[in-house]
Amino acid sequence: MKKSRLSILLILSTVLFIFFTMLGAHITSMRMQDTVEESIANHSLEVAKAIVQDFDIEAYENFLLKQEKNEHYWKIRRDLNAIREKIGALYVYTLAIDNPAISKTMIVGASGNFKIGDSCTVPKKYVEQAYYQNAPYVTEEILDPKYGSYLSVGVPIHNGSGQVIGYLGIDISAESISAIEETVMENNVMNFLINIIFILTIIVCFLLLQRWYQKKVSKEVGNTEDTYQAELKTLIASVSSLKHDYANHMQVLHGLLQIGKTNRALEYVTSLTNEIQMIEKLQLNVDHPGLAILLQTKKLATENYQIDMDLSISSNGFNQIKSIDLIKILSNLIDNAIDATLELPEEHRKIQINCHADETKYIFKVVNTCSSLVDNKVIFNQGFSTKAVEDGKIRGQGLFIVKEIVNSYNGTISLNSTAEQEVTAIVEIPIKGRDFTFKV
Repeated sequence: MKKSRLSILLILSTVLFIFFTMLGAHITSMRMQDTVEESIANHSLEVAKAIVQDFDIEAYENFLLKQEKNEHYWKIRRDLNAIREKIGALYVYTLAIDNPAISKTMIVGASGNFKIGDSCTVPKKYVEQAYYQNAPYVTEEILDPKYGSYLSVGVPIHNGSGQVIGYLGIDISAESISAIEETVMENNVMNFLINIIFILTIIVCFLLLQRWYQKKVSKEVGNTEDTYQAELKTLIASVSSLKHDYANHMQVLHGLLQIGKTNRALEYVTSLTNEIQMIEKLQLNVDHPGLAILLQTKKLATENYQIDMDLSISSNGFNQIKSIDLIKILSNLIDNAIDATLELPEEHRKIQINCHADETKYIFKVVNTCSSLVDNKVIFNQGFSTKAVEDGKIRGQGLFIVKEIVNSYNGTISLNSTAEQEVTAIVEIPIKGRDFTFKV
């Protein structure tokens, strides 16, 4: 079922990616087409303005006096045709706009038989704009059954007195615009492909990063579960031991009462009361829940092993170190301390645990009695252990794990022995403003 849902999700994601890619390509194409048309129109408008600046006004005014194909007409026509060929326009011509309804072509710079005063196909709204405002115009694409599809621009022609005596028009064929659009599209295909490859790379990197993160989280969750399972087993073993001791105590009391040794029974109950009071002391005032459970478990275990454990914990949440890392550090250090003290007689078994914090760092200290000194140079090596291998159990991993965790926080760890048969383990973790509250 899970694989089926994953397959559906992948297919849906692929379809959506293809759809949005095609949609993006279409939108890009439309925008590029509009941009090209606008650029061509603006360029043609500037060209028309430049032509008007050098236009032979005197010859055109002489032509307008009679409006016939005289020498002035042919001179201007030749000039306009030369300009048309130079800029690659469909037509370059002059217009007469003497009413707001329609414009008339006067001189067309092209080969062919063009009549003076023929109606022009410039749409009415642009003719009105030119008539009333004497302003330049740029049309949208015009569909003409005779001359084909084209885009037209026009600028006014002024005489020496500043009066508008006509308009200069330039028509650009739709085929020329399409050719330019195709050239622009071809030049941008590579950019588009690069963008697609970039998007695909981001998606692949995201998926790989997500998979790596899931594996990392699964590994940390597994490590967390292993650590807490180990501590839970220790707690269960301690409770089982207490239960076994309780049964033995009840049998002793029952026997003493049966034989009438009431005073002895009272003394025995008094000693049990002292032990119960020691157990009640296991309720620690620690702000970190995971740390509180760990210390309670270890405290109970040391009671069963007849180890005198002393705790000094500051009221700090220790939130700038991951809970799993904090538990691993202290669990391994305390377990090593317990193993070391068990080699001593009961009266010499002592462990001190200090967890404190200041403004710059966390300090975790575990001090225990021991029967032999340790070499600080090799004790942190992977696989090093002072105990023999039992039942194929791999040893020498605890302090190596602690060192790896401490290094990941740029902290320090040291293990020192004294002549008084004590070993002190100190871990210092710098505080860097991170907050791992409730995080694993």
